[in-house]
Amino acid sequence: MRIAKAGLPRFLLLTSTALFAPATVAMAQDAAPQASAAAPEDAGGNVIIVTAQKRSENLQNVPISIQALGTQKLDQLNISDFKGYTQQLPTVISQSSGTPGTNIIYMRGVASGGDGNHSGSLPSVGVYLDEQPVTTIGGNLDVHIYDIARIESLAGPQGTLYGASSEAGTIRIITNKPDTKGFAARLDTEVNTVHKGGTGGKVEGMVNIPLSDMAALRVVGFYEKDAGYIDNVPGTRSFLPRPGGITVDNKAFVKKNYNDTEIAGGRALLKVDLDDNWTVTPGFMYQDTRSHGNYGYDPSLGDLKVQHFLPEYRRDIFAQASLTIEGKIGNWDLTYAGAYLDRKTFSSSDYTDYAEAYDSLYSGVGGLAGYFYYQDNAGRTIKPLQQVIGQDHFKKMSQELRFASPTTAPLRFVGGLFYQRQTNLIHQDYKVDGLADLLSVNGKPGTLWLTQQYRVDKDYAAFTEISFDLLPTLTGTAGVRYFKYDNSLIGFFGFGRNPAFVQGADGNPPPNAAGSSRTGVAGCYTTSGLRLRDAQLAGQSSTLLPPAVTDSPCTNLGEYVDGGVVPTRAKGDGGTYRFNLTWKPSPDVTTYATVSRGFRPGGINRRADVAPYQPDFLTNYELGLKTTLFDGLLRFNMALYQQSWKSFQFAYLGQNSFTEIHNGPDARIRGVEFDANVVKGGFSLNVGGAYTDAKIRKNLCLIDDPTYQCSGDGNLVSAKAGTRLPITPLWKLTSTARYSVPMGAAKAYGQVNATYQSSAASDLRSQIFQSGTGAIISPADAFGRINAFTQFNLALGSEWDKFSIELFATNVFDKRGDISRYAQCGSCTQRIYIVPTQPRTLGVRAGAKF
Repeated sequence: MRIAKAGLPRFLLLTSTALFAPATVAMAQDAAPQASAAAPEDAGGNVIIVTAQKRSENLQNVPISIQALGTQKLDQLNISDFKGYTQQLPTVISQSSGTPGTNIIYMRGVASGGDGNHSGSLPSVGVYLDEQPVTTIGGNLDVHIYDIARIESLAGPQGTLYGASSEAGTIRIITNKPDTKGFAARLDTEVNTVHKGGTGGKVEGMVNIPLSDMAALRVVGFYEKDAGYIDNVPGTRSFLPRPGGITVDNKAFVKKNYNDTEIAGGRALLKVDLDDNWTVTPGFMYQDTRSHGNYGYDPSLGDLKVQHFLPEYRRDIFAQASLTIEGKIGNWDLTYAGAYLDRKTFSSSDYTDYAEAYDSLYSGVGGLAGYFYYQDNAGRTIKPLQQVIGQDHFKKMSQELRFASPTTAPLRFVGGLFYQRQTNLIHQDYKVDGLADLLSVNGKPGTLWLTQQYRVDKDYAAFTEISFDLLPTLTGTAGVRYFKYDNSLIGFFGFGRNPAFVQGADGNPPPNAAGSSRTGVAGCYTTSGLRLRDAQLAGQSSTLLPPAVTDSPCTNLGEYVDGGVVPTRAKGDGGTYRFNLTWKPSPDVTTYATVSRGFRPGGINRRADVAPYQPDFLTNYELGLKTTLFDGLLRFNMALYQQSWKSFQFAYLGQNSFTEIHNGPDARIRGVEFDANVVKGGFSLNVGGAYTDAKIRKNLCLIDDPTYQCSGDGNLVSAKAGTRLPITPLWKLTSTARYSVPMGAAKAYGQVNATYQSSAASDLRSQIFQSGTGAIISPADAFGRINAFTQFNLALGSEWDKFSIELFATNVFDKRGDISRYAQCGSCTQRIYIVPTQPRTLGVRAGAKF
């Protein structure tokens, strides 16, 4: 294995230095025998209870590659959001624009890039909050992390017990539950300042109230302000012709610390023990995230700078009501988990880069002013800037009924039924200020392009997993899941249509500002069953059918059936499996071999000339070892795996920056994961890492070719066989060393945390035809590589029985780690944005327990 060098020596220096610390600690203990015992979670050590297999089990006995961050570790690392915990999970990586709630999660290298479009593929990683799935399309729920029992990261296909969106893995956020044993409360505060940025902070609180011997209520509330650190600097954009063209400036939007976020919300759980065997736990969660500005910077302008010309914001509001019922029928466990999630997002994006790019691409015909019709009602040329107003309304209802046999029996069973229905009402309005009514989308003056769609994804499943003790130390497990999916999409997308424009007639006015006679209203269904353009050419009725989705002019995405339009559907069924053999030669050693399969449903492309995409499947072959040695002093776990990703779904911005999803070739992913934890007295050291080598097996063609030779007119090899998949680094490592020592009534501590990841490609493709010019360009080269980086975080504090205080520094050396890279459109590579890790942040935390 060849290890990327950038930043790795410093990471290894920290880790190797910490490895020598136990000897020093041991001598300190000899000199100070009064040292207090470690906290329960760290002591003994390393006993972590997880529910990955739908049962409560010691992590060391679970034959799955799991990394878990418990309550104490989450507090120690000051983790409060998605960025915080994914930084500490070596098998997890993400891609996003940086704005909270827009992250796309990947595990074990199962990433082709380009995911996250509201009309695109379902996620390949499932996210659960307690027993309920909260996986969403177009960006994960960035659940605020506070009063959390643990976060479990389950690597590899989890398709038997967790379903469609757990093809590559599952992340489970497990909350602390109400406790009838006594009253408890916490209050935690923080103030921080960001280098080259502003000031932020947070206030968090929890209260646990026993209502009786049989009932308790636990309530959590939080408010967080994340400081901005990217500046929107003054600038202009000039458009053809020159001289005489339009020049715009961004004076109204110039601002320091342009990107900031406010998060407020809470959750409540009520636990009621109906009797000794039955418990009902209803819950409610609400979170409101308001982000401003842009979280990626333009390196061509300098460090942490952008130059944007229109309002930018995003508001993400979600609420979930949940119900969990646990009980016994005889000696079997029954669990019901149901939830209803309602999520609304509102956003505004500056799309000026699109105008800049296409003005250049069409320079041979006078730029946008010469090629398009950006004019007002008086026929005057107007500014071609576009502001994208977006609104998504996502709803998800899920239900699961599960039975489990006694855990002490040699033959054990877990099985059940699952159903979920998720919908998304999608609205994207590309506005051009002052655009003429007849050049706009019909009924929407000033709208150049409109997307107004309704998406429904339904999943049904029946699953079972059976384990049998073949010998006292040897257990075999077989699991299967039958699934059925039914996904549909209906609505409108595209440009408007001037009513005076008749297809095929002479002397027509422009059909719309883009001059397009095919996309948008032109493709809407008429009462004759033909699309408008075809109906006019055929001399048939041009009367449009009423829109199927409210607030759209008509319907061009769907199928004409019996005088109306019904959704376009993608349906299918099949099965996934998991086979496992576990050998425990001693109580402290677990070894296992697993073969498992996961899947992701197929779906619909909006463009009629692009075929639907098919499901993709991931088959995993894995060997694992889990050990607890030296009376709990050392825990060491590792897994080796090879995965075959068949006909992976590949999304990209195609012609005119229109998202397309295709099935690519197969990919092969090989990797190693490890996690080691040492605890001795007041000292603890954790080191984790993942090596991921993910490559495509055959050529990725620009135009689908079942032979993968990429032959034929207009086709070429976009990525050669053997090309590494993008986004995921070859290496990702984490390390935390912590030492605490009694000082009177207090316990003082120091902590060093380091993370490292090697570089990765930001795009899979090395060749495509550029829209507008036909020139061959390389997106991988244009975007550049996601650079390797190492980050160090420090903490120094003291804890008393009821109080704590801490000074901390994150990103101590102020490194610009690349999280992801992106452009605003498929042809907008003149401006590449880098989403960085947050600059050096200094702060103080204080907490109290009641």
